Amino acid sequence: MQIPSMKAVFFDADGTLLSFKTHKVAASTEEAIAKLQAKGIKVILSTGRSINSIDHIKYLNFDGYITFNGGYCVTQEGHMLYRQPIDPRDIQAILDYTQNHALSFSFMSEREISIHDVTPEIAGMYAHLNLPVPPLVDINKVDITSVLQTNIFIGPKEEIAFMDKVMPNSVASRWSPLFADVNPKGQSKKVGIDIFCAHFGIDLMETMAFGDGGNDIDMLRHVKMGIAMGNANPEVKIIADHITDDVDSDGIWNALKHFGVL
Repeated sequence: MQIPSMKAVFFDADGTLLSFKTHKVAASTEEAIAKLQAKGIKVILSTGRSINSIDHIKYLNFDGYITFNGGYCVTQEGHMLYRQPIDPRDIQAILDYTQNHALSFSFMSEREISIHDVTPEIAGMYAHLNLPVPPLVDINKVDITSVLQTNIFIGPKEEIAFMDKVMPNSVASRWSPLFADVNPKGQSKKVGIDIFCAHFGIDLMETMAFGDGGNDIDMLRHVKMGIAMGNANPEVKIIADHITDDVDSDGIWNALKHFGVL
């Protein structure tokens, strides 16, 4: 199948660009991105990570960055196109909830990341992502108006009730059984795609995206061609237009060649 009119490709980071085994980008992926840009195709990172947690892959020279699952979009030159914090009432509700309930969570803004209650499992998760464990949050000094994303460390079974009770103005997405990303209601990587398509004058019918986790589902559904990595979660593979090989088996390169984009 040929898709000759592709003008933008959106890439998730962890498990898509970055291997969980090596914590690196495959040489074939680096070559693929360079070839896309040589053809004038925009290459945009689309991640749940903070804007300050992607320095190790900025060398790929992305044309733009969708971070915080669409909550903070910035161009290659550093021009902010979009910023949407979580409703302050929901952030205050988390702080109030922890007065009487045990809960591990992190708060993320464009300036800093902090965490409340680090368990061995949480420390292991940060090691899995090749990230340092953030400093502990000072509950008395939280700016409830500036949190762009929070991670709540609860299981899938507890998530729905927690969100309904504590964070009704927010939405959770999950790529790990250990935690969920929480963003403003209506927010997802889909929003970031629309922001960059408008910025570059690109039609959605000229877009492709790669992902592997639950927070990629809206993105893969939204673009013309949504591609799940071979290592993607089952619910991601179900909705994808195409399933490629896994991140450690040249999945990105193989899919781009399969569709004639390279």
